[in-house]
Amino acid sequence: MGLQQKNKVDASFSMSSMTDIIFLLLIFFMLTSSFITPSGLSVNLPSSETSDIVMQEVTVSVTKDLQFTVNDQLVARDQLKSVLTPLLGGKKGQVVLHLDKEVPVEYLVEIGGIAAGLGANVSVATKPYN
Repeated sequence: MGLQQKNKVDASFSMSSMTDIIFLLLIFFMLTSSFITPSGLSVNLPSSETSDIVMQEVTVSVTKDLQFTVNDQLVARDQLKSVLTPLLGGKKGQVVLHLDKEVPVEYLVEIGGIAAGLGANVSVATKPYN
């Protein structure tokens, strides 16, 4: 008698669903980790109790040697307004100030006034207390 079973059970394991999950997790972590974009200059940021993370559309950095950069491009102090104007483009943008803690407050007020005059939201980058 030739009795054979019609439905044979396959004992192999398919990894395709596992690799899909791994790739989705990898994409998720890559996207969420790119929200923090560090500045190219070495700036010793001041500390604060709360340090919120905001999306950086335009970054203005001032080193302790009073070198001004806008989005990692070296700019003279008197050219800040002319450089920021096309970057903000008349829209309500976000300007993040990376100021060394040894920079006098007058530069913070000056750059913040220029950015606010162009209709941007201004925030100061800080590092949290350890």
